[in-house]
Amino acid sequence: MQDASFAVVAKAGDRIADLSTPRPIIDEDRLAANINRVQSYMDEHGLNFRPHIKTHKIPALAVAQIAAGAKGINCQKVTEAEVFAEAGFGDILITFNILGQQKIERLARLNTKIPALKVVADSEVTVDGLAAHFSGHKPLTVLVECDTGGGRCGVQTAEEAASLAKRIAAADGLTFGGIVTYPKPQSAAAVEAFITEVLQRLALEGMTCPIVSNGGTPSLFEAHLVKSATEHRAGTYIYNDRQMVRMGHCTEEDCAMHVLATVVSRPTADRAVIDAGSKALTSDLQGFSDYGLIVGYPQARISSLSEEHGVIDLSNCTDPRPQIGEKLFIIPNHTCVVSNLFDTMVFHRGGVVTRVEEVAARGLVW
Repeated sequence: MQDASFAVVAKAGDRIADLSTPRPIIDEDRLAANINRVQSYMDEHGLNFRPHIKTHKIPALAVAQIAAGAKGINCQKVTEAEVFAEAGFGDILITFNILGQQKIERLARLNTKIPALKVVADSEVTVDGLAAHFSGHKPLTVLVECDTGGGRCGVQTAEEAASLAKRIAAADGLTFGGIVTYPKPQSAAAVEAFITEVLQRLALEGMTCPIVSNGGTPSLFEAHLVKSATEHRAGTYIYNDRQMVRMGHCTEEDCAMHVLATVVSRPTADRAVIDAGSKALTSDLQGFSDYGLIVGYPQARISSLSEEHGVIDLSNCTDPRPQIGEKLFIIPNHTCVVSNLFDTMVFHRGGVVTRVEEVAARGLVW
């Protein structure tokens, strides 16, 4: 059996420079600034803000988001929601079609535990499955998911949205809660047009739409352009990442998460190898041709990953180049995936560890 001391990766007061790697680290000041920046924007425009916790999966960070003014949280799976309900959160929206007896039974238990649970549906199959179980029990609030251009889940037309809303409202055990969408970035006009048509169709049926939930960090600072939305959901903003920098959402200085890695080999003048591979950085390219941005070495390219090794192409770098034993700070392409690769997250201020938090919902993807 593993000795408990083996699991201790860091403690308050340790220096980041002394940490064993690879290890994701979170800058406390950047974290707080990101939370406050986005909440201030939402407050300025009179929008409720519902942070998506899939980015961090840590209850303590959701507490900070709520303390700043967020109205409830967004989870992606029932298992994530269970963790956050256990931590005391009572207003949770799960933005994923929930199908199958096991999941629905867990959902029903969760619905009796917290006061304001909400889910989404984009088909009669999903709605009827929920209705069959919740009939005669505490009603479950269901929002219609709409595809406004994001190309994932969602009904394709306003007519379908209104029809599904009527089916939810008519079902014993279900309550129609509104509509939800995750659009592609820079499409506020199209999103507003779709939502407006849905609201008009609902009004003709004598139905109100309590929640109009728009979403996404990439769409974050155009949220105020979707005038019909009552709330916005976003997750990545709390850490930010390389993708968000490219999209102009933030700068490198706003990225709170870095993956700390050590150069373990310099086989040639133009190649370095680090101890962070796909199990630390993820193989999620997000449209990039390499696997992360190395702070201080902008011309270096993490050109390939195996499970435990990251290979860095130094051919375009001027001297000095990274040396064996040097620790590198890497801005990942996608922070949300990194969170799901580690049991704990190390927080620091000025290079000194402030706390270590368990990634409580890690691996809960069903």
